[in-house]
Amino acid sequence: MTTSEVTVAAPTAAGNATTDITMGSTVPSASGFWRPAAAERPTPYIEVDEARLKRNMLAMQHRADAAGAAMFPHVKTHKSVHIARQQLALGGLGITASKPSEALVFAEAGIPAIILAYPIVKAQSLDRLLPVVKARGTKLRTIAASEAGVDALSAAASHHDVEIGVFLKVDVGLGRVGVKPNDPAALELCARIAAADGLRLAGLLSHAGHSYAAHGPEALAKVARDEAADLIGLAGKLRARGIAVDCLSVGATPTCLGAPVAPAVDCIRPGNYVFLDGTALRLGVCTADDLALSVVARVVASNDTHFILDAGSKSMSSDRGAHGMGGAGFGTVVSAEGNSEAGMWTLERLSEEHGFVPFSGRPLPLGSRVRVFPNHSCASIANFDHFTLRHADGEATVLPVDARSCQT
Repeated sequence: MTTSEVTVAAPTAAGNATTDITMGSTVPSASGFWRPAAAERPTPYIEVDEARLKRNMLAMQHRADAAGAAMFPHVKTHKSVHIARQQLALGGLGITASKPSEALVFAEAGIPAIILAYPIVKAQSLDRLLPVVKARGTKLRTIAASEAGVDALSAAASHHDVEIGVFLKVDVGLGRVGVKPNDPAALELCARIAAADGLRLAGLLSHAGHSYAAHGPEALAKVARDEAADLIGLAGKLRARGIAVDCLSVGATPTCLGAPVAPAVDCIRPGNYVFLDGTALRLGVCTADDLALSVVARVVASNDTHFILDAGSKSMSSDRGAHGMGGAGFGTVVSAEGNSEAGMWTLERLSEEHGFVPFSGRPLPLGSRVRVFPNHSCASIANFDHFTLRHADGEATVLPVDARSCQT
């Protein structure tokens, strides 16, 4: 794929949406969601709109290029070697992965550079990945947020005779993994990384995941500004001690779309931007017409209040959004049968194999297909072995979710 294949502008909160001032979110029209499904196939299944996918990828790459930042997209969203290769063809320099087993899939596929953005505390966790990295010459960087993590990475690097770049993971507000930017331990850990056998200090890395809970565009932009300021401030302290800081890396789709990339940032690692979802729509960083992933399901039953879909928590996941920060229900439902006037519904609740959709006075007939746009696309595609890539001409290709079930 080349950049000449599509023309794109960055996602905005305009288009098929109106602004709900009280919530700081968007209320889309049905036309933005609606697309007839591809040819009949067993339901439920994941369908990805190729035109929207390409448009989203180009928009984010353009944002990185405009800021002079390296693009290392997070593949936990799609887990697809096919999509990762497209991201690199557009200008990405490598990928970001969540677990060693996930990184292994992409290293074996020949991805040249990988950031493993997950804390390693046992050297043995890298025993499968590092031989492949060494054999293929993959540039590997990872994170550390504790002395135990630094020591484990050093032991693994020495055992496998490789060099690993290590970012200090900085907690800029999510409260998950990382050292607070003003914690004196941050300076000591960076010095420990720089002095450890087999390691080199790669820089500082953060994930402003709390941005998914932002209320309104200004709050979202403030999270992005504060994240950059935290990294810049810590980098200044390290440099004053004679410790080189080569890279400041940030990563979260809301901050990367909701604010300009700060000039001091060297690398961005968004993931969800390729598909987007109901959470991104709620935050106002995209429109309904940007949503590239949906679950195609079928109406299999009805009762006095709901029609029932063949897609439950084992298809949609029960995640309402990244870090559990989502909107109401579990997704937006529209007809997938070529009826753009049918309207929209909310996927209200789930059992394992069933989804419950309130009638709202507009029931759909048994056997008809619907399209469900989830609140969290990353969690939905992780439930499937394959996804259907729907091309502009209506034809489709079925592709594997290569890194599904990578849990170690």
